[in-house]
Amino acid sequence: MKQVSVFVFILLLSTNLVSAGPAASGICYAGCAGVTVACFAAAGFTFGTVPGAVIAATPALATCNAAFGACEAACMAAFFLPTP
Repeated sequence: MKQVSVFVFILLLSTNLVSAGPAASGICYAGCAGVTVACFAAAGFTFGTVPGAVIAATPALATCNAAFGACEAACMAAFFLPTP
């Protein structure tokens, strides 16, 4: 039993403390939203006020929306990666 306690103690001393990246993913989400707002504005629309049917019918908005979805999905990786 004493050997196990010593092993666990050494293991705890040899590891570094890291936390997952909720701050990193939040920054990533904000960046995605900012780029999407600019994309919608370039197409002449306001992000967040356009119905889904209009987004699907307008090729520029559909591209902006697809890129936004891909960007948000990539941000999930930032949530789970450890950050110092």
